[in-house]
Amino acid sequence: MDKLKIFTGNAHPTLAKAVIEYLGIPLGNCEVFQFSNENIFVRIMENVRSLDTFVIQPICSPVNKNLVELLIMIDALKRASAERITAVIPYYGYGRTDKKDQPRVPITARLIADLLTVAGANRLLTVDLHASQIQGFFNIPVDELTALDLLNAYATKKKLRNPVVVATDIGVSKRARDMATKLGAPLAIMEKRRIGNMDQIETLNIIGDVEGKVAFTIDDEIDTAGSLINTTTTLMEQGAKEVYAYCTHPIFTGPAIQRIASSLIKEVVVTDTVPVSDEKKLSKITVLPIAPLLGEAIHRIHTGKSIGALFE
Repeated sequence: MDKLKIFTGNAHPTLAKAVIEYLGIPLGNCEVFQFSNENIFVRIMENVRSLDTFVIQPICSPVNKNLVELLIMIDALKRASAERITAVIPYYGYGRTDKKDQPRVPITARLIADLLTVAGANRLLTVDLHASQIQGFFNIPVDELTALDLLNAYATKKKLRNPVVVATDIGVSKRARDMATKLGAPLAIMEKRRIGNMDQIETLNIIGDVEGKVAFTIDDEIDTAGSLINTTTTLMEQGAKEVYAYCTHPIFTGPAIQRIASSLIKEVVVTDTVPVSDEKKLSKITVLPIAPLLGEAIHRIHTGKSIGALFE
């Protein structure tokens, strides 16, 4: 492991420290700060020539600052002659803009992929992309991990009777189906449509039976929680006994925490791919650690072992 170095910016240093504790190695020494004119400065404070380097930096709030930090860190490592640079992005920001679904709009997820590659990244390690086709935006290897096993193990321990797994929209139906299979539960899918570009959701129908069942909703992220509350209300109206929400990325912007606190949801289970501040840690919010999964994946990439074997 003497050829392995892990660095982090300011997006989620707590996660980076948990990863290095799992691996039993020190954190790479670097300076990453912002001048008064908002320009970001990076300096790698140790020799990385011919080393296998990893930069842990989710593209989370403040999104644009953390993205530029990541790009500059990759560039600094490239210019310092690192042998390989892997961008470890637990949460891939801009992932929801993954297609041209309106006239004259960008495909920003592809733009981010190009920026990372041009900066000098040789590989991407991420968790539960919003859409799997984002992998195809890269011309470098992409390892997409999933928190599904972690969430499923937690759900299994609850041993709740008569469960049903609910995909919050058709886009996450495959992920929900995988969880339903592992829980031995039926699957239901929320049919909904997004109104405009400001997180307004209209629920149209529930495909599947939820009456008298304990519903486990599954999604890749919770942003303002508008869609989650809408889903929960509809499930309860259709006769669900209880609702538990499972997602990988707890973005929790705007009114999300207030909405969750005042909702009928029994529990929201997330991972720490992005920071969850103390004021957001409600009693009904459970945060599962993602560091062991990331740490094991980094170890396998470094030693040339299979990533897929983690999920077999």
